Amino acid sequence: MVPPVVVGQPVVSPVYLVGQAPGAREGVLGKPFAWTAGKTMFRWFASIGLEEETFRERVYMAAVCRCFPGKNPKGGDRVPDPQEIERCSVWLHTELDLLKPALIIPVGKLAASRFLAFGQLCDIVGKRHRVELGGVGADLIPLPHPSGASTWHRREPGKSLLAQALALIHSHPAWHSLCDLTAP
Repeated sequence: MVPPVVVGQPVVSPVYLVGQAPGAREGVLGKPFAWTAGKTMFRWFASIGLEEETFRERVYMAAVCRCFPGKNPKGGDRVPDPQEIERCSVWLHTELDLLKPALIIPVGKLAASRFLAFGQLCDIVGKRHRVELGGVGADLIPLPHPSGASTWHRREPGKSLLAQALALIHSHPAWHSLCDLTAP
């Protein structure tokens, strides 16, 4: 893993977003989802009421692994290995224990796999899942990874499932509590 550690702003929030790991540029820019995938993801969230700046101020943003895993020799970023995931898991567990979020939004397969067992993204995206973390229940609404390398969210069934997932997030009380802060 390549430092620095990249995390979002320390904000107490009922919504917890968790991605896979920072990319090469996030370390330099000092914030998660700061490059192309982030632009796509923040367009999704803007479509349901929170622009990027407001999202970053009101949603706790984390990752399964907190440092850039390096490049994959075959192209793209390397997926963190099980030992790296395990070493970083203390942060994820501690944050979830402290925040006790009502809504968890895992972004991409790796993040979703930390909470759910599944075969393919189409098995989980577009659905709300109830999970129990440390004796506290939370809703989990997975999203696909917004990477430009992935076409899953731009073709069917991914496109429709993404729309369903965003509608579920938009209708969630925890999301409403964040958006209501922007109302006049």
